[in-house]
Amino acid sequence: GFIRAYKGLDLLIRAFGDKRLRNKKIRLIVAGEFYEDAGPYRRIIKQYDLENEIIIHDHFIPDNLVPHYFCAADLVVQPYRSATQSGVTQIAFQYDIPMLVTRVGGLQEIVKDSVSGYVVQPSPEEIAGALVDYFENDRMEIFTEGVKKEKKRFSWADMTAAVIDVYNECSGKG
Repeated sequence: GFIRAYKGLDLLIRAFGDKRLRNKKIRLIVAGEFYEDAGPYRRIIKQYDLENEIIIHDHFIPDNLVPHYFCAADLVVQPYRSATQSGVTQIAFQYDIPMLVTRVGGLQEIVKDSVSGYVVQPSPEEIAGALVDYFENDRMEIFTEGVKKEKKRFSWADMTAAVIDVYNECSGKG
């Protein structure tokens, strides 16, 4: 997809510059085309001396390569400033990847805080705090299990059962 200002990449880069995350041997992969000028993001990376911690793939990612990015991730971070929802969340569920999302739009309805990931305010401090917790307390396994359970809510079987229930209730059959 496109990297746009409302998606909060600047918040994530600033969070990644938190001293608690330095020297943890973790990397941030930024994948997608910049919709706006990439200069401000690159300046923040330089400001925090993160050139060796952030990998930028600023080009279109074809469908056949998408699995490679998700399989390389320990955590998918969506630090949105505003959003309704995001297809990235459902793709992360498909690959059983825990997520960190911000408390905006519908993202917080999909990711269950402390079960399948984190739901935080859109601020570098809160994002950094969740990242520190995730890596220092080795939350990957427990959150991955949470994702596996939570994603069942979005299965076709559950969705069709819900539609049938609504139909039966509205038609007086339920």
